Amino acid sequence: MTNRRTAVVICPGRGTYNATELGSLSRHFPDASLLSRLDAIRSANGQETLVDLDGAERFTLSRHGRGDNASALIFAATLGDFLSLDEAGIEVVAVTGNSMGWYSALACAGAATPEAGFTVANTMGRLMQAALIGGQIVYPWMDDDWVPHPARKAALLALVHDISDRVGHQLTLSIDLGGLLVVAGNEAGLSAFEAAVDPLHGRFPMRLSNHAAFHTALQAPVSAQGRAALSTTLIGQPRLPMIDGRGVIWWPGASDTASLYDYTLGHQVTETYDFTAAICTAAHEFAPDLFIVTGPGTTLGGTVAQSLILSNWRGMGSKSDFQETQAKGPILVSMGMTDQRGHVTNKGIHK
Repeated sequence: MTNRRTAVVICPGRGTYNATELGSLSRHFPDASLLSRLDAIRSANGQETLVDLDGAERFTLSRHGRGDNASALIFAATLGDFLSLDEAGIEVVAVTGNSMGWYSALACAGAATPEAGFTVANTMGRLMQAALIGGQIVYPWMDDDWVPHPARKAALLALVHDISDRVGHQLTLSIDLGGLLVVAGNEAGLSAFEAAVDPLHGRFPMRLSNHAAFHTALQAPVSAQGRAALSTTLIGQPRLPMIDGRGVIWWPGASDTASLYDYTLGHQVTETYDFTAAICTAAHEFAPDLFIVTGPGTTLGGTVAQSLILSNWRGMGSKSDFQETQAKGPILVSMGMTDQRGHVTNKGIHK
């Protein structure tokens, strides 16, 4: 009798393939033939291959961090990790993602073939890089122990609204990301926000390099270009439930694929992405034994934990509560961490 555990898989978004992740495809991607097929798509578009990017001697932000390369690397790393899961020990009950991680979720959940999902992610990354409209800033609203302060969040959102009302200023909430707010807009709006908030920890407000004003109305031209470039046939019925950036579930056998296409290239591109709501839905609708964050990177784990705290999952109300619960479990596995990866791959769960 096997100890098969249920899991929600969470696909990361932009900014997760960095210097530490260089070479991760060569180390972990389980299907060389599939990787070659993905690279054939890149080559047909005149783009540098994943093998060359991942096999570079050193990581450079100007090369690996630009949208047309980063999106493809992140999608491939995510897909490779999903394909590496120990099926005998893990039962995936739902898939979700953060931001461009939605494109990865489509492929992992079977709503798109690996090649079709890659085509969507690669195309949208290329279009967004070519346009590079606006930018993003990250700023925290939880304290260092991840205790929620709703009044602080409300004040920050009120500030964003106030700035957006100023002439020539565009600013809105881009991603509700656990204990972080990702705001996006034009240069005037971003600069006004940076000037208005208190510096924290020598890091915040953090302007994200090579990031456009994702999930805002500023991306409407990119949305239109994506629809023109990407066929509706690329997206079909999912095999696994998917949770989108509103917390809405797309069920196998019951999803309107035209609506799924419209959401993917419409709302998902031009409206706020509520990652916190997605994790809340995952927790309360599927109640998994594990939340598995695929690679690349390890930065999304803390945000997932914060979102679980905001969901009052298992009564957790702070970072120390999460750490205590995690020590008994774990309930959260980050595949980007070598010591955690073995819990869910290569039958490591049975060891």
